[in-house]
Amino acid sequence: MRRHGKLEYGGRAAPQRTCVGCRVRAAKSELLRLVLVGDHLVPDLRGRLPGRGASLHPVLGCLELAERRRAFPRAFRVQGPLDVSRVRAHLKEENHMSCRTPS
Repeated sequence: MRRHGKLEYGGRAAPQRTCVGCRVRAAKSELLRLVLVGDHLVPDLRGRLPGRGASLHPVLGCLELAERRRAFPRAFRVQGPLDVSRVRAHLKEENHMSCRTPS
């Protein structure tokens, strides 16, 4: 029997989170945690920053979808737009790193 809030992942139960962009549930380890610092969204790579977090697939498509849906102010329970430039820069950097071929 599958436990509520868990996902069978690699033969073991893993915590699930929902991407704020595409609204698809995935294993916590597959998503990037974002934290609000002031009015800036910051990627929490180690998952240790204090405060409310939101999860996002680490792809630009989900970030753009979340911005269009105005999902970040809802997820962090704040008014007005938030600065996502740090998250966008991180995702672009990760995309370039994964596209490089070894020499």
